Amino acid sequence: MALGKYSRVDGRKSSSSYCSTVIIVVFVAFCLVGVWMMTSSSVVPVQNSDVSSIKNKNGNYVEQVGDSNENGSTGNDTSGSNVNTDENSSRDSENKPRQFEDSEGDLPEEATNANSSTQQENSANTEKENSSEIRQDQKKQTEGESKSEDNKEDGESMSENVDSVARETNKGNAGDSEKKSEETSEETKNESEGEKKDQDSTEGYLSGAQTELLNETTTQKGSFSTQASESKNEEAGMSSGKVAQKSYKWKVCNTSTGPDYIPCLDNMEAIRHLSSYNHYEHRERHCPHNPPTCLVPLPEGYQRSIGWPTSREKIWYHNVPHTKLVEYKSRQNWVKVSGEYLTFPGGGTQFKHGAQHYIDFIQESMPDIAWGRRSHVVLDVGCGVASFGGFLFDRDVLTMSLAPKDEHEAQVQFALERGIPAISAVMGTKRLPYPGRVFDIVHCARCRVPWHIEGGKLLLELNRLLRPGGFFVWSATPVYRNKKVDVEIMEAMKNLTKCMCWEVVSITKDTVNGVGIAIYRKPTSNQCYGQRPQNDPPLCSDSDDPNAAWNVPLQACMHKIPVAASERGSQWPEMWPARVEKPPYWLSNTQTGVYGKPAPEDFAADYKHWKRVVKNSYLKGMGINWSTVRNVMDMRSIYGGFAAALREMNVWVMNIVSIDSPDTLPIIYERGLFGIYHDWCESFSTYPRSYDLLHADHLFSKIKTKCNYMAFIAEVDRILRPEGKIIIRDKVEIITELESMFISMQWEIRLTYSKDKEGLLCAQKKMWRPSDSETITYAFT
Repeated sequence: MALGKYSRVDGRKSSSSYCSTVIIVVFVAFCLVGVWMMTSSSVVPVQNSDVSSIKNKNGNYVEQVGDSNENGSTGNDTSGSNVNTDENSSRDSENKPRQFEDSEGDLPEEATNANSSTQQENSANTEKENSSEIRQDQKKQTEGESKSEDNKEDGESMSENVDSVARETNKGNAGDSEKKSEETSEETKNESEGEKKDQDSTEGYLSGAQTELLNETTTQKGSFSTQASESKNEEAGMSSGKVAQKSYKWKVCNTSTGPDYIPCLDNMEAIRHLSSYNHYEHRERHCPHNPPTCLVPLPEGYQRSIGWPTSREKIWYHNVPHTKLVEYKSRQNWVKVSGEYLTFPGGGTQFKHGAQHYIDFIQESMPDIAWGRRSHVVLDVGCGVASFGGFLFDRDVLTMSLAPKDEHEAQVQFALERGIPAISAVMGTKRLPYPGRVFDIVHCARCRVPWHIEGGKLLLELNRLLRPGGFFVWSATPVYRNKKVDVEIMEAMKNLTKCMCWEVVSITKDTVNGVGIAIYRKPTSNQCYGQRPQNDPPLCSDSDDPNAAWNVPLQACMHKIPVAASERGSQWPEMWPARVEKPPYWLSNTQTGVYGKPAPEDFAADYKHWKRVVKNSYLKGMGINWSTVRNVMDMRSIYGGFAAALREMNVWVMNIVSIDSPDTLPIIYERGLFGIYHDWCESFSTYPRSYDLLHADHLFSKIKTKCNYMAFIAEVDRILRPEGKIIIRDKVEIITELESMFISMQWEIRLTYSKDKEGLLCAQKKMWRPSDSETITYAFT
């Protein structure tokens, strides 16, 4: 009672003192929390970021990233014992922008099984990734398990800060959060409002980029052979290319072709030693034994490419500053100079009044072509500036445009700058790098290819590429002119196509353009072959694989038509777009897929996986403005699932199947996509600055074991446009090393992430070029 009386008598004074004390304590606490937040929420140099995997009450894993100082201690440790209090745990959850909540259910089955044990261990143990400097922070597991409600608030906090997570990883500004925020704000001004909403939406990002790190250590060949075994083996003896991880010194390539340098097509020393140019040997690939490790310079005045579809009509002159084609084809409506632009009226040698009319005329001449349904994948040989393929996009048709790097300067470069698929290649002495029986239509407009000479060797190569029942559309002067040379060529073509059992289905003349078009159809059975009076052209031997295409010499023979129901080519694929999702009819459950399942299940699982990754991660969580993306390359494609997941967007994807990987390129074509064989120990046959986005899934780790690694990095820089992005999935140690290499080239590291020794990296190339140069002696005329 005395105590109670004392309290009542001194109540007012005690209450006032108590309130003052509480105010002071709260103020000090907030100051401490503020200091803690400043030290733990600063911009994180990605190579030193800590990533922990913890579980909340709902059973969901929470990925948490913290700071690391130079000594390896985490920035979170600076808060001392406060980290373990409930109060600070709550505030931590409210203010931490780098917590990621994902759902294990979003993982594909094989990834879930592979990672489940490791994830459980991560909730109780710390696994330090010393090689990548991306470490796991066990101290945050307790707060993650006890604050499931706070994790929900983290999602809201993450939504407000995903841009900083994606961008605030540039090493040059790692110590200055405020300055980086200003740079990020300035960059954001250039992005569309729709894309900004995608960046701020993290629900899919959490279940995509962070849970879909597919560990491909169990990848196998399955039932598929490799292109290397089908064709000539790649050249051995390349150096392993191990590089130091501390510093990299880059130089600009000094060559005769300057900003247009293509190493395998501009090897002048090898070209000078050729014994003949009669078969365009000088336009074929001649890759240097010591590939360049320098960076190709930019054209003076280069600027970011114009976006699609405006780019189909005009491009920046300074990006492709060549006028020879303008002068040479001035009367044929190919390309014109208009101020600071190069414009493309939509015409060509054979369709001066526009490609649209020409495409309609082909359809009218042969309705069975059915653009966009039956006919979806087209090869355009001698494409010029690729207006034909550019306007076929309007008909839902995908065209692989092909032309040599020849006196018609920069025609393929024009096509790529316009946003149209194209490759520099020539029909010379070797097969084109595509499997057999994959194109619905092969087109050639005014191409001066001597199809009939040497036993029809070149036309027989097109026969190898064309599906049974597919069409060859030939629009050339012999079809409609009466000059002696044209009449002779047309007569030779009639004899050759008859012996090849090609049916002439239409020969018509377009009165608007004043040209003629001949359309041939490849047979769907072998009946005609056996009824020919002479075996000429001869049938290829049974040991000749029509899919063998890498450095395989051309042969003047025809492969038999597949007739068994289980053989690819015995049936026409599904109509587009149904074919993109459905496993090909010739994939059997008895075949083992690349990931170990029966092939049809493997195909379906891969497509499901990439649809989820693209939708939930790439389109939302990478900070990529997809309106600026047109030319995309999947540098290590399996079934084409990544490209299929992007099919409804305004992009096209070049799928690359390495020659020593399972030969799944026929599957890619069967589903209405396209691609090419390639050996990444060599340069790719494209001009510099060709692609807006590169995607590499577990490719760099494979290249490092067998190729000149620095040369491969330089090649990546060569084919990627300035301001272009690269998305890499690979081992953590590879991701860490690549991060350092890209930073040494002044690239911006937009995002890194690691989980279970697997990593993800998104980087953006900048305009920077080194000041020093390196002379490539074999690249001078």
